[in-house]
Amino acid sequence: MLDVKRLRVLREVAAKGSFSAAAESLAYTQSAVSQQIAALEREAGSRLVDRSARGVRLTDAGHALVRHADVILARLSDAEAELEAIAGLRGGRVRLVSFASAGATMMPRAIALFRERHPAVELTLEPAEQDEALAKLRAGEADVALTIDAEFCSIEDDGLDLRHLIDDPMYAVLPRDHPLAAKPRIRLEELRDEAWLGGSQTGCPDTMILVRACNAAGFEPRIAFHSDDYLAIQGFVAAGVGVSLIPDLALLAVRDDVVIRALKSSPPVRRIQAATLRDGYKSPAIEAMLDTLAEVGREFEGQRQELALAS
Repeated sequence: MLDVKRLRVLREVAAKGSFSAAAESLAYTQSAVSQQIAALEREAGSRLVDRSARGVRLTDAGHALVRHADVILARLSDAEAELEAIAGLRGGRVRLVSFASAGATMMPRAIALFRERHPAVELTLEPAEQDEALAKLRAGEADVALTIDAEFCSIEDDGLDLRHLIDDPMYAVLPRDHPLAAKPRIRLEELRDEAWLGGSQTGCPDTMILVRACNAAGFEPRIAFHSDDYLAIQGFVAAGVGVSLIPDLALLAVRDDVVIRALKSSPPVRRIQAATLRDGYKSPAIEAMLDTLAEVGREFEGQRQELALAS
């Protein structure tokens, strides 16, 4: 019989790449981690880790066991949550992960509303970009993950339930003295010769959306600078480094030395979704949080429509 605690240690060694880093993460000694792995290898009847001066590497058996460990630990986490709800030990818990722009806009409102209605439920919120958020969800370290889906950038929904929350259109951000700044709406192809500012170079859905939208408009954007901080991107735009596409949820604060312009035709849109595990246990608290997030999404949509009518 494989020991669950030792499976957790093996998974942490695989994630951190060394016994010392895994020990620090788990608040163990390095010797204790080594002993746990050795005991797990005896239980498994196979070597799970190759040790060398350059670090540790999982064997084929180790990789296979880690894949199963993710599922086992996730289901145990679900079982614990279900038992807590049934026994009434606590009001339940909901562990949330969200990317930055939704974490700064939708999440505060959703959490405040949820706590007002369900004060006994324990809530946690952790910032994480999409790939990391989905990894936490699949590993049983989160209950609800906010994700981005788009026409050009769809996530793999295998094993996930995805609940639509809000459509988040992207707007062009230009320096205040830009030749197109006087236009209330512009065409994306009018910016074909500009330098562009985008998100991180790898794994950023917003950057993928920007590139694909420009490609659809007939050009390849020349990305001059990357940043995951949209306020920093506004600063670079104001300084004349380039232009950018920024989603509505990231425009909570707008500098006075840039202008925000809507795009003609069909602007690129991020579809914000709440992801949960399809086969995971959804406690009453998780279901209530999903409903609250959807309600907040409708509020934001309504506010955007009111602003559009007012302008």
